[in-house]
This record gives sequence, structure tokens and C-alpha cells, in this order.
Amino acid sequence: MRPNLTVVTLGVTDLRRSHDFYVRRLGWPTSSKLEDGVIFVRLHSIVLALWSRELLAKDIGVPDGGGSFGGMTLAHNAKDRAEVDKCLAEAKAAGARILKPAHDTFWGGYSGYFADPDGHVWEVAHNPHWRLGADGLVSLAP
Repeated sequence: MRPNLTVVTLGVTDLRRSHDFYVRRLGWPTSSKLEDGVIFVRLHSIVLALWSRELLAKDIGVPDGGGSFGGMTLAHNAKDRAEVDKCLAEAKAAGARILKPAHDTFWGGYSGYFADPDGHVWEVAHNPHWRLGADGLVSLAP
């Protein structure tokens, strides 16, 4: 299999609330309507899908374990420390819960964490060891 990620689906408990957070408040672009029962948000090179948590668990064939931390974060890489602070402030203003304010990290970067209305954890980070292109894509050294 080719190493590629094209879609991340987040199971949400209230699709309208998630649409309000991501599309209306954060201003992220969508190609679907709330009435479609799923929201597709373009995140540069991948798609973020927001779908009923209950229906997602049913589709997979697993029990819905509730909203506890699932051992995973989504990340947004910022061009500098100021952008990290700006993104966290925008997320908070949109209704996110700041889990850990921006701080200097043990690996030499600067990052903070927030949770969306369903508790999905996002990290906003500036990594001075990675190149971030004008197109927003991360370039890892070989």
C-alpha cells in the first residue's frame, strides 16, 4: 500500500454543532450540506469528514465507546510561534476547549492543544526542524 492519507472521519455526537464549529466559526470550506448527513471539509491535501459517531461505529461493526481520549491527535503545523498563538485563539473563540496552552516543547518546538466540541484533540505546532512550504505542506528531511 502506498503511504497516503486522503480522508479523516471524525465521529460526532451532534452534526449541527460540529458544522457550526468547523464551517461557520472556523470558516473551513465544505462541499456538502448539513442536510446530507455528512460534512466534507477540504483540509488542503486531505478531506475531513464529520459523521454521526453512532452511525460510524455501526458501519465499522464496533461498540461506541463514548467520548474518552482515543490515543490520537490531529495536528496543524504553523509557520511560526505567532501563528500557533493565533490559531489557538481562533479555536477558542470558535468554542474549542484549550487543553494545553501554547508552550515551548521538549523537542525544541512550540505547541498547544485544543478539543473540538466532541473532544477530538488537535495540536497546533511550530516545528523549527521541519520545512513548511508556502503551500502549507510539510517537507520532512530524508
